Amino acid sequence: MQSGPLLGFHVSISGGIDQSVDRALVIGCTTFQIFTRNPRGWAFKPLDEEEAGLFREKRRKAGYRMVVAHMPYLPNLATSVRAYQKKSRASLREEVARCSTLGIDYLVAHIGSHMGKGTMQGVRNVVEACNEALDASPGTTTLLIETMAGQKNSVGSRFEELRLILDGVKDSRRMGVCVDTCHVFASGFDLSNAPAVERTMGLFADIVGKERLRVVHLNDSKGSLGSGLDRHEHIGMGHIGEKGFRAFLRYDGIARLPILMETPVDARRKDEENMRLVRRLLGA
Repeated sequence: MQSGPLLGFHVSISGGIDQSVDRALVIGCTTFQIFTRNPRGWAFKPLDEEEAGLFREKRRKAGYRMVVAHMPYLPNLATSVRAYQKKSRASLREEVARCSTLGIDYLVAHIGSHMGKGTMQGVRNVVEACNEALDASPGTTTLLIETMAGQKNSVGSRFEELRLILDGVKDSRRMGVCVDTCHVFASGFDLSNAPAVERTMGLFADIVGKERLRVVHLNDSKGSLGSGLDRHEHIGMGHIGEKGFRAFLRYDGIARLPILMETPVDARRKDEENMRLVRRLLGA
């Protein structure tokens, strides 16, 4: 069994989903996140049972307590455009089913844009999509809606919108939230110092409920506070900074959650270096 804080990265499934376990081990992850298929297209191959079994076995042997999957990029759960809505909901249903087959604990979904139809219509669309997907799959995978970065027409940048979605989903046991630190900061909630973290996370606890926070995407922000810019940066190299991350990681309950980085892939810093920094900030 993997020990210590649950820290990891989004890792590739190139060559087979089971290969993600090997890659996570090489980096030193104690948890990890994957796409179960190509994230940039609608088409996909059915999940091969032999491959799924190999993934489950490798995970068991490696001792990973928690594994997370992320929805593909194209679906928009908040849209009212009928053809787009139909494809997005079908994608979510399929992804929940795939995660259940793979034994994945959490599936993170971007909420999307109401495309000018209004926040409440977007919320209703998301609730319907989540209810349909969970009803269609009797598995144990928990669906997590991810905080948005404050882009125009986006749903889920405000904590009140997250709460409305959660309240509308019938199976509350299988619904929760993934907080992305870059997105929260970009949408106007400060995380750059200890008092700011206390205010922001206290507000989240009051409105959403700290028990609904199940996974953290730990990313610094290239954009300034309230910029609405969804651009991830290496830990401590953006506008949140090391001081902010130290306070966030030591905020009540955060260190017990799966903490996943989606930091840039470039020559400035390797994943292992981001991992070492986060461990130091945690005091681990």
